[in-house]
Amino acid sequence: MPYAISNIALPAYDHLDDLPLIAACGYTGLEVAPSRIWEDTWNGLHAEDVAAYRKAVENAGLEIVGLHSLVFDHPELQLFGDADSVAATRAFMIHLSAVCRDLGGRTLIWGGGRKRGAVPADDAFSRAVSFMTDVCTWTAGHGTIFCFEPLGPKDSDFVNGLGEARAIVEAVGQTNLRLQIDAKALVENNEVEQSIFDGAAEMLVHVHANEPGLNVLGRSGEIDHTAIGTMLANIGYQGYVSAEQRMLSETAYMDDARESFDTLSRHYGKQA
Repeated sequence: MPYAISNIALPAYDHLDDLPLIAACGYTGLEVAPSRIWEDTWNGLHAEDVAAYRKAVENAGLEIVGLHSLVFDHPELQLFGDADSVAATRAFMIHLSAVCRDLGGRTLIWGGGRKRGAVPADDAFSRAVSFMTDVCTWTAGHGTIFCFEPLGPKDSDFVNGLGEARAIVEAVGQTNLRLQIDAKALVENNEVEQSIFDGAAEMLVHVHANEPGLNVLGRSGEIDHTAIGTMLANIGYQGYVSAEQRMLSETAYMDDARESFDTLSRHYGKQA
């Protein structure tokens, strides 16, 4: 399994010089939160900006895995908002898919902006299927893959668990919508079980290794990375495992990245 780290572990807007140090830790991939690079990830983003970031990452010896934290800088975008918000969210997702493609990435992990609130569960499911059918149709030629990120009940009231995510994938029926695993959500949803991994195996394209509060991997003692790594190996998963941790220190963030790499390398097998 190759290892990546999210750029939320690095200083916002100013981390190009850190990229070679990330590669020196042993990471081969970088997962990108767009708002960690650009202050305006939509109207103010130009092709030359995307190309320059990709070049810096690749010159550092890394590849861009994909995008996550998709709507962090656009909280007005909601899967279950009013008609205007839904239309804008659809347009933004199509835009981000093109950005991901141009960065050389593959996966887009959708976590926030999807609380259903008063929307009944069945209606929310139908609306999500319709929405993702449209998005996947529009982005079919990009070579990208969307994933709903299963989250714990404190973080979301829609798509809690891999079973819910898989039901949407199967209903949409397009190859550019697949599954992602989130370590802390597995724990919060009581899904650290081999049967859960077995059911996801054919559709699994990305894994977030993380901790409560997006702390440095291994520090909380609440996430059984050994068990998760073993279950991934049991299903023959060979994709990226990405350290999703936030920047906890202004001065020691690179030490934190090294500590997380050590956890990945000990519990998630050797890099491909």
